[in-house]
Amino acid sequence: MQKVNSTQKPKTVLKRRDSKRVPVGRASPQSHKTRQKSPLDAYDAKRDFSVTSEPRANRAKAKGNRFVVQKHDARRLHFDLRLELDGVLKSWAVTRGPSLVPGEKRLSIHTEDHPLEYLTFEGVIPAGQYGGGTMIVWDEGRWIPEGDPREGYATGRLTFALEGKRLKGRWRLVRTRPKPRDTKEQWLLLKSDDEHARHDGPEIVDTETTSVLTGNTIEELTQGGQVRADHRARAKVAATRSTTTLPSAKIAGAKKGVLPPFVEPSLAKLVENAPTGPDWLHEIKFDGYRLQARVDGGKVRLLTRKGLDWTAKFQPVADALKELRLPSALIDGEVVVEDESGVSSFSALQQDLKAGRSDRLAFYAFDLLYLDGQDMRKASLLDRKSLLQLALDDLPAGGAIRFSDHIVDDGDSLIRHACRMGLEGIVSKRSDLPYRSGRGDHWLKSKCTQRQEFVIAGYVPSTTSRKAIGSLVLGLYDNGKLLHVGRVGTGFTAPMARALWDDIGAIESPAAPFPVRLSADARRGVRWVRPERVVEIEYRGWTHDGLLRHAAFKGLRDDKDARDVVREDAPAETSCERSPALGTARLTHPDRVLWEDDGLTKLGLAEFYAEIEEWILPHIVGRPLSLLRCPSGSQKECFFQKHGWAGLDEDLVQRVRVGDDEALAIRDLRGLLALVQAGVLEIHPWGSTLTSVEKPDRITFDLDPGDGVGWDDVVQGAQDVRERLKAMGLESFVKTTGGKGLHVVLPIKPSIDWNAAKSFAQTVALAMAKDSPDRYTATLAKTARMGRIFIDYLHNGRGATAVAAYSTRARSGAPVSTPVEWSELSSLRSGHQYRVLNLLGRLEHLRRDPWSDIIGLSQRLDGIARRRR
Repeated sequence: MQKVNSTQKPKTVLKRRDSKRVPVGRASPQSHKTRQKSPLDAYDAKRDFSVTSEPRANRAKAKGNRFVVQKHDARRLHFDLRLELDGVLKSWAVTRGPSLVPGEKRLSIHTEDHPLEYLTFEGVIPAGQYGGGTMIVWDEGRWIPEGDPREGYATGRLTFALEGKRLKGRWRLVRTRPKPRDTKEQWLLLKSDDEHARHDGPEIVDTETTSVLTGNTIEELTQGGQVRADHRARAKVAATRSTTTLPSAKIAGAKKGVLPPFVEPSLAKLVENAPTGPDWLHEIKFDGYRLQARVDGGKVRLLTRKGLDWTAKFQPVADALKELRLPSALIDGEVVVEDESGVSSFSALQQDLKAGRSDRLAFYAFDLLYLDGQDMRKASLLDRKSLLQLALDDLPAGGAIRFSDHIVDDGDSLIRHACRMGLEGIVSKRSDLPYRSGRGDHWLKSKCTQRQEFVIAGYVPSTTSRKAIGSLVLGLYDNGKLLHVGRVGTGFTAPMARALWDDIGAIESPAAPFPVRLSADARRGVRWVRPERVVEIEYRGWTHDGLLRHAAFKGLRDDKDARDVVREDAPAETSCERSPALGTARLTHPDRVLWEDDGLTKLGLAEFYAEIEEWILPHIVGRPLSLLRCPSGSQKECFFQKHGWAGLDEDLVQRVRVGDDEALAIRDLRGLLALVQAGVLEIHPWGSTLTSVEKPDRITFDLDPGDGVGWDDVVQGAQDVRERLKAMGLESFVKTTGGKGLHVVLPIKPSIDWNAAKSFAQTVALAMAKDSPDRYTATLAKTARMGRIFIDYLHNGRGATAVAAYSTRARSGAPVSTPVEWSELSSLRSGHQYRVLNLLGRLEHLRRDPWSDIIGLSQRLDGIARRRR
């Protein structure tokens, strides 16, 4: 889910609506509607000019091309790059300062526009003000853009030359693709390889430390301003700041008070539909541990929702919170681990904790209950969040502490978008209400998938591993009595299955903890335990007899009490039965783990395909298939199977003649589940059907990025293929590969042979490589693919195949090759963003199948192919 700040074009629903985000101590939203918005409004709103000596906002009419780089010792030392454009200074905070080493990437956080008077500003910004700290002018001069600078700024690719006193030569600023919860634009500043570049030696920011205006260093200017004697005194000064450091006293409802030891957290009530209206703000729902950060001088404690002290478990987060240098605070938030797509994962968080890994931990702060002598709980949520954002605004993007941004009003659009992107859901909160402990209607959660906590009542040993659990028996409380709700048998990694064996084996009980005797099937093979441990489970609904349907283990919940576990959703709204084909499928060793890193089992894969049968079957039924079989799992031996094998159930999987050769095919879901039983993890169909096997009806262009190629370039490559085909009057479709790339698929009328189809695809690939040789290649050799995208046309020969739409891949994370709309490409982060564990939530919230037109679309290629030849 992308987040975009107020300087970006509103490409997604997560745009900021500044007219509804009130700066602390300033006018109401209505006052902003009566005047034209200025690009310097954000600059003005963040500063109290009765305190700071910074220049007031004043947009100039002059159109110059000056630049300045200011060394800024705020909460963290960084360098501010400002480029004059349209009467303001476009600004970036370069976290480590500019580097003269070619290709060295320096993270540059886009900040608000500054007035031109800032070109010569240096001085001490008072503590407590936005950007509080010392600033000197480190470099100044002219910048000369290449091409239209406004277009480059808008598209996120600025190339320019600097003629400064210290920085010279050619430079590039490139905007990176935002992650789902980024609140600020992230760019990269890179030096080009020219006569002004350095390939070795010390960094220029280390050797040049003085102001180009006065010759002062940061330390000398700080001492002159009598604000801080030196860097060693910084912590002492910050710890003794008065209550005026942040403007909490200006917020209605804020009252003087003592820092509470703990506050019972506010909890969200599960609802089916997200609320809408101006009184609601909406945040992305996190998938981690809820924590309350208690900051008291130099001491930080992290408390669970039950008040347990977990500081030691998340020490890096506590250390990062200390760097905020807040005298006292109570911050509500959640600690998570995110994958490269920016999606938080509770399973990944648990795995990192078990492995002792802490580099991916991030604490998202979403509420402020106390700050610097002021109890904030009676203030409105919008005011609390405004103050919280001000307290966190100087933190680097992507660091351990992050602000949880929100949108106002449009909850329905946000939940649809979140689910389509594979996120867990959203939390909607009343923006005008004080903080209320406990669960109520003031906080509502809308989920993309159904998840909640359950109590472990027993377990069944694994059939494939010694001293490991194969499934868990689950329950929940209803009026104080434990009810049986079925089992979960997928989602356990091998280490977790062994750890659970030791953990819950220690609380075994001779009798079942349920007050009602279960059926023989429900009791078979179960070892009962005392109902003390809580697990989080994702599931697809309930059967009519009250059992979980398609449940998957997500992790243990040591932060929750078993007696508090009750059913969250309404029984009548989600009841349904499992697929008849799944009920009759013969699965030996259903608890065999096929994807070791996610613990996805054979049963879990069968349930997944049963859920998406209407999506996948049109793309694999009635076609010759090549199969990648991994009988012992994705990390063990795998092999391609094109012909039948001993023990093949030919009633479900057919051997078919294709010319002089044999191939495999299926008719329905029962055949697909038979492939699961055989350990098939990837399904690769031919580009033709059995009824017209020698005349293809689909041509696939596989965009395979070489080393050094970014995801944005892959997306652009797919768009280029589409435009080239569109110029011929041909409509194409796109899907992720489940790997690094994308597939562009062209449906055609089966009227040409395989040679003509392959020749057409090759012609397109060669033309792209000829027109853009620095970006594309049609050569298979790896040496030719370095830094370029291989337009692979070889999938289009007779007998060649490409992975099917909605097929899993035998790769880490159980990714799925997923059709998407062309309009969705800009918000994707990788070719393996969709996985077994998040695809179902996406499909449930799609308004239409992205490939709904591919089956009936009949485009003739014979005339075009002849003209091309």
